[in-house]
Amino acid sequence: MATSSKSQVLSLYRMLMKESKKFPSYNYRTYALRRIRDAFRENRTVSDPKAVETLLNRAWDSLAVIQRQVSIGKLYTAQKTVVEDRGAKATD
Repeated sequence: MATSSKSQVLSLYRMLMKESKKFPSYNYRTYALRRIRDAFRENRTVSDPKAVETLLNRAWDSLAVIQRQVSIGKLYTAQKTVVEDRGAKATD
């Protein structure tokens, strides 16, 4: 993998993780973070340029979906889960 390609991949990974942390719902947030980590770990040994390009395009599409879903999620409020309530009390 070329250096510029590696830096693109790392940049895209960071953007996906940052955007996923914006999910208001704990369940969606943890699911998205886990899926992103798993997908990038699974594909870290891919060296074929065409395969890398395909994976990058798929990741860009996923980023767009995550951004839309975060926007929609912020429009509607939901009850906090027990895990989120417990985390808030621990920091107080």
